[in-house]
Amino acid sequence: MAKHQASETLGEALQKLQLDPAMEPAAAIVALRELRGRSEVNSGAIAHALGMVPLGEAAQMLAEMEAESSGESRREIRRALFKLKQRGIEPAVSDSAQSTRMLAPANTNMSALISPIDADGARIVWIVKARLQSGSSRLWGLTSESEGLVGATLSNISGKQLRSERKEIEQRAQTALVDADWRLADFILCEAYRRTPESRRVLVGNFLALRAEIIATSPPTEFTHPIYDEFAAEIASDPSAELMKEPEFAGWKLPADKTKPYVDEVNDVRQSPLVLNRYQQEDRINTIVERAIAELLSGDGATLARRRLEDMAYYFARAGRRPAAGWAAAAAARLRDNADLKRIPFFQELVRASLGAILAEQAEHEREEPRLIATPAEVMRERQQRSGR
Repeated sequence: MAKHQASETLGEALQKLQLDPAMEPAAAIVALRELRGRSEVNSGAIAHALGMVPLGEAAQMLAEMEAESSGESRREIRRALFKLKQRGIEPAVSDSAQSTRMLAPANTNMSALISPIDADGARIVWIVKARLQSGSSRLWGLTSESEGLVGATLSNISGKQLRSERKEIEQRAQTALVDADWRLADFILCEAYRRTPESRRVLVGNFLALRAEIIATSPPTEFTHPIYDEFAAEIASDPSAELMKEPEFAGWKLPADKTKPYVDEVNDVRQSPLVLNRYQQEDRINTIVERAIAELLSGDGATLARRRLEDMAYYFARAGRRPAAGWAAAAAARLRDNADLKRIPFFQELVRASLGAILAEQAEHEREEPRLIATPAEVMRERQQRSGR
C-alpha cells in the first residue's frame, strides 16, 4: 500500500473511502466499523483513517484489526496505533493480555546481564539477585540455539567479583555484556532448557532447582518482547540488508544440514550442461533462494530466527546502536507476522550468505584436492571455447 501524505486530514482520508468528510470523530468510527466488514474495502485505508481519530474507541478498533491481520495491512494498522500512542491514546489492555505481558512482578533486587548471540548461536546470560547481608546470588547460564541450555550454575558472589568477571568476559570475548530486564533473561534460560535434548539435560545440572533458589514464580512459557513497543515506528518499514554488515550478523549462518540441499541445487545449476548462460543461471539460483527463504524460515526455523532477531534488537538498543536495533526489530516483526519474506532484501542476504558459506567451504576443499574428472558442463564449455577460436 502506498505511503499516505503526512499532511492528509481526517476529512480527506474519509473522502477517499467515500464517506462524508465533515462527520464527527465518533460518527466516523461507526462508519469505519461498518466499512470494515466489506471485502472490497482496503483495511489499510480504514486503519489510516482511524489513526487520525483522537478517541480511545479508534485505538480499540485498531487493536481488534491487528489481531486478525497480517502483512502490509498489519503494518498500516501499527502505524496508526503508533500515531495515536504519540497523542496519549492507547487501547485498553485486557486482563489476559496484561497477565501475558507481565510474567512476573518487577523486583528491585533483581537484575540481569546478557551477551550478544555469536555466529554459532551461543550467548551468556546472568541473573543476579542482591542478598540481604551482602553480595549477590548469580544464576549463570550458557545457551545455544542448536543444543538448548549448555550449562548453568548458581553461586554467591561479591560486587567486586561480579565486576571483575564481567570485565574479564568482555575482554576475552571482545564484546560487551549489557544490562537487561531479569524477566527477559529468565525467559531466555527457561526456553533454552525446554529445547535441551533429554540426553543432554544431565550435563546441565538441575537448572530448575537452581532457578527456584532465587526466583519464586513458575518458569515462564510466554513472553511479550518489549522491542515491538520500543521500535513501533521502525517496524513499519522493512528491515535493511545493512543489518547483515553488523559484526554479530555477518557470521550468522542458518543450520548447515538444512541449508545443504539448496547448496546442492545451486551446484547442479552451475554444472548443468543445459544452463550455459550466466543470466539463466542467476534466474534459476534466484528461484532456489526464494524457495529456501520460504522453507528454512518457517516452523521451528522461523521461531529460532525470530528469537535471535528480537534479542539482538534488545541488545543493540542497550548498546546504543539504535539503527541496527530497529532493523533487527523490523525483521523479527516480519517473521512474527508470517509476512512474505522472499522480496525482503535482508532475508535474501541472510539465505545467500548461508548458501555462500557452504559453497566457499566446498570450493576450498576442491582446491586442496585437485580433481581429474571434469563435469559435463565443464566439458561442454571447454569445447565451445575451442570451437570459437
